[in-house]
Amino acid sequence: MRVATFSIGSERRVGLVDPGGVSIAPFDLSADEATEGVVALIRRDGSLPATLSPYPLDRISLEAPIPSPRRNIFCVGKNYHDHAHEFSQSGFDSSAAAGAVPKHPIIFSKVPETVIANAAKVLIDPRVSTAIDYEAELALIIGKPGRGIRPEDAFQHVWGYTIVNDVTARDLQGRHSQWLVGKSQDTFCPMGPWAVTKDEIDISDTAIRCFVNGDIRQSSNTSRLIFDIASIIATISAGVTLRAGDIIATGTPAGVGVGFDPPRYLKDGDVVRVEIDGIGALENQVEEVRA
Repeated sequence: MRVATFSIGSERRVGLVDPGGVSIAPFDLSADEATEGVVALIRRDGSLPATLSPYPLDRISLEAPIPSPRRNIFCVGKNYHDHAHEFSQSGFDSSAAAGAVPKHPIIFSKVPETVIANAAKVLIDPRVSTAIDYEAELALIIGKPGRGIRPEDAFQHVWGYTIVNDVTARDLQGRHSQWLVGKSQDTFCPMGPWAVTKDEIDISDTAIRCFVNGDIRQSSNTSRLIFDIASIIATISAGVTLRAGDIIATGTPAGVGVGFDPPRYLKDGDVVRVEIDGIGALENQVEEVRA
């Protein structure tokens, strides 16, 4: 099923998206439950509430599936072979000395406050960074807590998937030799448009694409991941307890802006659209601010 977090007026709701994507039927959740977005359903452990009368999609405002994550979004760096090579040659890769393709997953994070919804603006401040990049990514949502999760048990802990654009300030990433600041600028984690349960897609063979102003920049498939989802979950949980509602972005394929010569960074007015088969499309416009 496809599940959206949305607002109508000042009220946040969580609802079931119809197969045609034209309406959303809200679940019968309390206002307090709905504040958590799709996590409200995860906490019910498979027991779904009834749905109420649907709203047309054009009457509501989509929010991120998990609007306010309880902790940082886990992310995986250099997790497609072609991107690992393009990034190692970019001059911004602090791990390049160990080789283009990592021997173990590279894990970093983005702070929760980076999360914005489909159609929200990605804000860039030229006084802070002039090298803003896009990264189309599949993100998984943890449904069952766990620590020391074995790869063969990993999918028992997955609730579903969504789309993330791991927006990055490349100059900050290079300057600080560590990725948190460059990855965690305000609005740098568009997420959505909704989430899907894990039965909706074949995660071993799912296409992922990214367009900037209608021009395709990234086109790949999850079959090309260096470290698969089971390996990622096992790596992170080998000392960190994963909790229901945790989000893990699984890495981006080749075609990011820094991979071009010269680099093709985002600028005011650009529109970035990320598509993942079986989920949908996440689209956000870039807006320059000075504040």
